[in-house]
Amino acid sequence: MAEGKNINEEGNLVFKPENTNYQDDLNISEEGLKEEAHSNSASDKKRSFHKPKKDKKDEEIEKLNEELAEISDKHLRLLAEFDNYRRRTLKEKSELIKSGGESVLVSLLPVIDDFDRALDLMKDEDNNSPIKQGFLLIYNKFQDFLRQNNVKEVDAFNKEFDCEFHEAITKIPASSEELKGKNIDVIQKGYLLNEKVIRFAKVVVGE
Repeated sequence: MAEGKNINEEGNLVFKPENTNYQDDLNISEEGLKEEAHSNSASDKKRSFHKPKKDKKDEEIEKLNEELAEISDKHLRLLAEFDNYRRRTLKEKSELIKSGGESVLVSLLPVIDDFDRALDLMKDEDNNSPIKQGFLLIYNKFQDFLRQNNVKEVDAFNKEFDCEFHEAITKIPASSEELKGKNIDVIQKGYLLNEKVIRFAKVVVGE
């Protein structure tokens, strides 16, 4: 009889596998599945182990972006502050150039006042008088000097009182309704330097 062949009780020929150790095969299969499951578990653990590193890297990138945004904001603020400082400095420099000789010009104003009083006293003198002509010559030269330095007289007489240009010495009753609130008399002339008041006009206001 050939190996691996048997006859059952009914007299039929049946084949019997040489290796009948099915349990060993099952055991081997179970061990393989366990090893595969263990391998997959280890792989999952490995992937889960590397995941926090990726999160940490994202946190560092986010932190660096925040620092960059803060530095950019500070930089823009510094640029704005420097631009404001530059404009303010240029403005102050321009004003200084315009009014650089202000103290000298202000100190000359009393001399102009003296000329005005002298000419007022000489108003009855003959215009051909050498003394009067000499005074007028010097006075006109002073006026030209003031104009060349952008100094001009404040227009005050018979004008509405304006505290930006006028200084009220006193108030007196006005002779008419039209003169109320206006400068009836000018006690001392006022002057402007480049549209800036360097001396207020002292006036008498009607009420």
